[in-house]
Amino acid sequence: MKQILQNLKTGGTEVAEVPCPAAKRGQVLIRSTFTLVSAGTERMLVEFGKAGLLDKGRQQPDKVRMVLDKIRSDGLLSTIDAVRNKLEQPLPLGYCNAGVVVEVGERVRGYKVGDRVASNGRHAAVVSVPFNLCAKVPEAVNDESAAFTALAAVALQGIRLAQPTLGESFAVIGLGLVGLITVQLLRAQGCRVLGVDLDPTRLKLAQQFGAETVDVSAGGDPVAAATAFSAQRGIDGVLIAASTQSSDPVRQAAGMCRKRGRIVLIGVTGLELSRADFYEKELTFQVSCSYGPGRYDPEYEEKGHDYPLGYVRWTEQRNFEAVLEMMADGRLDLMPLISHRFPIRDAAKAYEVISGDQPSLGVLLEYPQEMNVASTVRQRTVVLTDRGPLRAGGPVIGFLGAGNYASSVLVPAFAKTRSRLRAIASANGLTGTHVGNKFGFEQSTTDVSAVFSDPQIDTVVIATRHDSHAGYVVDALKVGKHVFVEKPLAIRQAEIVAIEEAIRSAGANEKAVPILMVGFNRRFAPHVLKMKTLLEAVREPKSFVMTVNAGAVPPEHWTRDPESGGGRIVGEACHFIDLLRFLAGSSIAEFQVAAARTTDPCVTVSLRFSDGSTGVIHYLSNGHRSFPKERLEVFCGGRVLQLDNFRTLRGFGWSGFKSMNLWRQDKGQQACVDAFVTVVREGKTSPIPFEELLEVTRTTFEIARAVDDQS
Repeated sequence: MKQILQNLKTGGTEVAEVPCPAAKRGQVLIRSTFTLVSAGTERMLVEFGKAGLLDKGRQQPDKVRMVLDKIRSDGLLSTIDAVRNKLEQPLPLGYCNAGVVVEVGERVRGYKVGDRVASNGRHAAVVSVPFNLCAKVPEAVNDESAAFTALAAVALQGIRLAQPTLGESFAVIGLGLVGLITVQLLRAQGCRVLGVDLDPTRLKLAQQFGAETVDVSAGGDPVAAATAFSAQRGIDGVLIAASTQSSDPVRQAAGMCRKRGRIVLIGVTGLELSRADFYEKELTFQVSCSYGPGRYDPEYEEKGHDYPLGYVRWTEQRNFEAVLEMMADGRLDLMPLISHRFPIRDAAKAYEVISGDQPSLGVLLEYPQEMNVASTVRQRTVVLTDRGPLRAGGPVIGFLGAGNYASSVLVPAFAKTRSRLRAIASANGLTGTHVGNKFGFEQSTTDVSAVFSDPQIDTVVIATRHDSHAGYVVDALKVGKHVFVEKPLAIRQAEIVAIEEAIRSAGANEKAVPILMVGFNRRFAPHVLKMKTLLEAVREPKSFVMTVNAGAVPPEHWTRDPESGGGRIVGEACHFIDLLRFLAGSSIAEFQVAAARTTDPCVTVSLRFSDGSTGVIHYLSNGHRSFPKERLEVFCGGRVLQLDNFRTLRGFGWSGFKSMNLWRQDKGQQACVDAFVTVVREGKTSPIPFEELLEVTRTTFEIARAVDDQS
């Protein structure tokens, strides 16, 4: 199917061929009829892409600070690679979609195949959207108007925050699409409206919708006009729908308002505020967030948990429904706002229009309706290239997942082994297609089962969300495929039991047992291997101190969700338990946990190994990012080893060893992948014994439970 993508590195826009997505749990699959180009948001993205690196940095100073911190901790070369990878990832455009439901995922309520719906879906022939981000389109509303729903909800949410009452006077600064919709919605609320812009065509439309106007291009003074419009009292409220780096709209809004007036920012402006402007009038200023309550809340959007209507009257979905009802009864008229229509194949022309000097307003993209819907939905695999095997003897790789870590680390590592990259599967098909084209995969698919059923694939790499790891491991083992799974191996005890059963079943056959490897890469890092060599000469017990400056993660992030991520101990701290287990060369005999009562883990884990060695892991989320993220110290036999961030290893008291330094941080990812591919090719046993994987995983589960008991 066709989807519109933007290159953040160059600003270029393309219509790409990507696999059709699947209707995941809680989502509906929609065949698009029309999508609306959001001129303000999407033009800003295109202009950002076309800007040079320095201009990009000026526009996002917070990202520059993150880059500088990463340089200090990980080194310049690693940071350059990370930034380059981020900029190369294609950005799907669009959030205003109208179409027809063609498939319904599990746990979807209120929708069936054939329903006409509006959603925040992308510019694509078929989109998969959470059902709380959809609304049914009334029969009286055509698809062209319905495509404005998400944008109209943005305007409506801003109005709800401003709390207009019948008869009040309001100003709308900026009469683009959102501004003109805001004018209509305010008029429908019984408000008098003053529209401010510098485009005569847009001013005329505002007048058509019942507003008085100020033409800034002709020298009109918005503040003076607002004073006259309000009979010298001052405007009750101002909604700013402009898109500009200037702070003038905010200053003008403050000048327009009466005492205790309300200002709501819907668009994007500079925010250099004058205290005096707001202090003397006791003005309120608020920034509106998208379509309304529920936005960016994974519980609402991803899991489908609605807010009780009695407590949250207007969610983003209910805002969608409200504007559609207003379209149906004629109080909201979108047809006059349409200036251009383009078929999806000519989408590049649409972006030339919004980025150029040609006057435009509502630019619609139309999708062909004569296509066979069933066959389109089944097109979940696209052929990228047919390179064939690059080296005899395999492995032939099927890759599950194309997220940031997979695309920046794992896929490049497997590509360097010159394995045959057969297929890459991703949830939406977009990232998989990008990564597949970049590294030479033969296919991109959104159908995971196709990877398991492909007889040519003998090795599966799993880099999906944590809750899917164990299930995919079992599926791969059942069909006799080797498995490399990114940590953790599992997030529940029952999943470990299922994996053990799959291994036993595979061993009962005459064929060799498939290799199962977890991406515990740190034990393969060059510094760690050097430490291992030095420590093997020491017979007495060792003392390990591992300090992990993990940093805080937002509460809503999936890695902190016990259901999808397993929590941070299971999902990440397992790395360090495995690392100490490897260096000790001895099984874990017992552990103790001390956890601070914080929402994000701040945990000290004390380990005792069967050879008498001890280890302490400080996994902390309350540190500063300028401090090394990972520091390992080893004390033994009157000597000390200190490793900082996998770049610098120093020895104290070691005969013949003082330090080992690298220009680039190396956490052992490439060596880990190389070791796995080598044993697959040569038919040897796994680089990490299966029993050791189970030991580390089970210990991690027990530690996580102990942390929960103390939190």
